[in-house]
Order: sequence, then C-alpha cells, then structure tokens
Amino acid sequence: MGRIAIVGAGAVGGYYGGRLADAGEEVSFLVRSGLDEWRRQGLRVESPKGNFSLRAPQVAGTAGEIGPVDLVVVAWKATSNASYREAITPLLHEKTAILTLQNGLGNTEHLAGLFGAERILGGLCFVCINRVAPAHIRHLAEGLVTLGEFQEGRESDRRLERLVALFQRAKIECRAVRDLVRAQWLKLVWNVPFNGLCIAKGGINTEELLAQPGGREEVRALMSEVISGAEALERGIDRRVIEQQISATADMGGYRPSSMIDYLEGREVEVDAIWAEPLRRAQAAGADLPFWERLLVDIRTRLAERS
Repeated sequence: MGRIAIVGAGAVGGYYGGRLADAGEEVSFLVRSGLDEWRRQGLRVESPKGNFSLRAPQVAGTAGEIGPVDLVVVAWKATSNASYREAITPLLHEKTAILTLQNGLGNTEHLAGLFGAERILGGLCFVCINRVAPAHIRHLAEGLVTLGEFQEGRESDRRLERLVALFQRAKIECRAVRDLVRAQWLKLVWNVPFNGLCIAKGGINTEELLAQPGGREEVRALMSEVISGAEALERGIDRRVIEQQISATADMGGYRPSSMIDYLEGREVEVDAIWAEPLRRAQAAGADLPFWERLLVDIRTRLAERS
C-alpha cells in the first residue's frame, strides 16, 4: 500500500501501526500526546503473540510534517472526529485511501462527507489492548481485524484484498467483509453492554461485571437488543454470538474496557458513536430497545456526576 500514516497513536494505533512497521512497512505515526516519549523511548509492545519494539519510529506532531501518504489509518477515539479535516487533509494525494478503525457508527459517513466516499474503508478490531504509557502498549488477547469498503460493491481495483494481505503480512489476523454495516453492528454486540455497564456500575472491569448478581443477564439482555436493532436495519446476526462473546469475555479475566478507562480517567467518552447514534438508527427503523435506552441514561448520569 506504499506509505502509511497512523492518525491517533493510542492503544489501537500503536499496536496495529507498530505491527505494520515491525513487518517493514513505511509507517508514520501522528502523535498528539506523548510525542517526546515516542522520540526518546521508541514504541514498546507487549503481546502474547510476541513482544517487539521500534527503537526509532517515524513520529510527527502535525500531519504537515508527514505529508501525502497512500493509506491513512484513523485510530483515535470518535470524540476527536471534529479534527478529521485538519489532521487528514495534509496526508492526502489523489488516490489516498482512508481506513477508520474506530468504534461505533457515523465515522465512515463523516469521513465520506469530507473526503469522498470512494476513499473510505472501515475496520473493526476485536482485541483486548491497553496503553499503559504514551509509547508502551500492552496487548492482552485476540486481535482480529475485519475490513470492508464503505461503498458496497466497490471492488474494481481489489483494494480491499490488498489491504487484508497487508495486515496479514504483519502477523495480524485479518479478513474482509462484504457488509461493513453488519460488521459494525456485530462489534456493537460487545461494546454496548460491556463498555456501557462497566461505566454505569461505577467503573468496574468485565470480570467484576459478570460476577455480579444478575450481571450476565443484563449483558444478555443488552446483546439481544443490539441484535434486534441490527435486524430492524436488515442486518441479521446469529444470536449464538451472545453466549460466544460472554464466554470469551469471561476468559479474559479482569479486562478494563477502553470506555471505562476513559470514564475513570476523566476523558471524554464515545457516548454518541457507541450508544446514542446506533440506538437512534435502530429506533428510527422501528426497534423497541428499553434496556439499551435505560443504559444510555445511566451512562450519561454517571458522566454528569463525574463532571
């Protein structure tokens, strides 16, 4: 894919961008915080799939320092999307592709409106990962990335196939999906209950949530509603995924979801992208989702109390 720019070098951007760079790809990281640490210490990644480090990663504090690239990978939280134009425009040439690895809904549409739908791809990262210092990433488990074109049926230049191969060469489990919207909803099946309930219950981890009386039942109810929301939008999801995801999460131990960490550390939480916008779309399509609606109220109450 030529030159690659990682926009947002947090846990996701640091891990996946780091793997691409470690595999020999020409990767530049746009670092908004911790730039000095990146330059002084390099990037360190701990992973059950093998630790690695980049002693002298290509890092920059502004997109202009990087210049035009062939692939832009957006890996920051959706709460930063107001900076899309400023951060991405200097990275573009006529054929630059833009891949967003962000959670929730609305990101691909926003990017398409700014830069053209033909440039945009979406990716979903099924991974347990935390940033423990500005240039220190701890990968705990999983790591699958699913990638899809924003424009359905866009396959003329086999771009998606080449992008999947790029990730696979970097030892990243990756596969293509033909229905990006369905893949986004599948990721929400986990994100809505686990990120949401861990905030609503005061900042607990997934192990504590599942151990609470009625905790698993709350997770199941919310997962079921997310699937119902997808069905209202004509995106069917096999309900067996509910028990599969609960079992996989139990095996993670005391995992701290990213939104819960943002809540505890006083940062802005991706409320709109993960909970409000998907709920709005599903309800507009006729879905009745009382548990999800109540969860959104509880999350907003917790955030209001924090401030």
